[in-house]
Amino acid sequence: MIACPASTAERSHGAARLSFRRAGVWTRLERLHQSGSAKAFVHPSVSAPDVVFLNTSGGMTGGDRLSYRLALGAGCRVTATTQTAERAYRSVEGMARVEVSHEVGPGAHLDWLPQETILFDHSALERVTTVSLAAGASCLLLEAVVLGRAAMGEVVRQVNLLDRRQVLRQGVPVLVEPLRLNSTAREAGLGILGKARAFASIALVAEGAEARVAAVRAVLNEPGVQAGASGFDGKLTLRLMAVDGWPMRRQILRVLEVLRDGPPPRVWQM
Repeated sequence: MIACPASTAERSHGAARLSFRRAGVWTRLERLHQSGSAKAFVHPSVSAPDVVFLNTSGGMTGGDRLSYRLALGAGCRVTATTQTAERAYRSVEGMARVEVSHEVGPGAHLDWLPQETILFDHSALERVTTVSLAAGASCLLLEAVVLGRAAMGEVVRQVNLLDRRQVLRQGVPVLVEPLRLNSTAREAGLGILGKARAFASIALVAEGAEARVAAVRAVLNEPGVQAGASGFDGKLTLRLMAVDGWPMRRQILRVLEVLRDGPPPRVWQM
């Protein structure tokens, strides 16, 4: 009898990288590379190009790898998002890993506005987001997480999320947001999330960002959402917790209207 080798589950790997340069008053695509399950599309917009990243594997589980990168030349303006919500499914072994690394050149501006990440029960996800700003560059960052789909009656009891966001200006950290969410934290009650099933972080790093705090606070009025905003030293930060993903999404869109010059990315519009 010949023993059959143990089956090995397939893992998805994907990487998408784009660079942009300034041509007169326009921001132009310079290079595009994509491989595996990661794809990227560039759509023209009134104020700046929209980059839409897509994970064609349909979701992530233990052992999957995904990488998104942007490089903006001097004076460029780009809005980048994801085609739909990213999904982290049950992980039998190991963690899914996502690396987001964006470089923003002198005087350039990036809006990194991915749609929400949905964590399913027993999911395990590690994600690192790094935005490197040159002198005079600025960025607007969003990260939103939803614990299961309430409409489907899903309950997330066990989860392992390691999430780190950092903004560097000329190599010096100016904003660092580490997060670890596991089953112990989920059971910590009001000290962590309470009954909230969704949470998000928004940050604007730009000269004079703190002056917009009052305008942001004025639109924090979505029922079922708790939120707070603060600003200092060229940074505005906002935290949101919500009973579900939809009210949080509506609140996020109102905040983006205050912080952005143009409409939300096309794929975000409800």
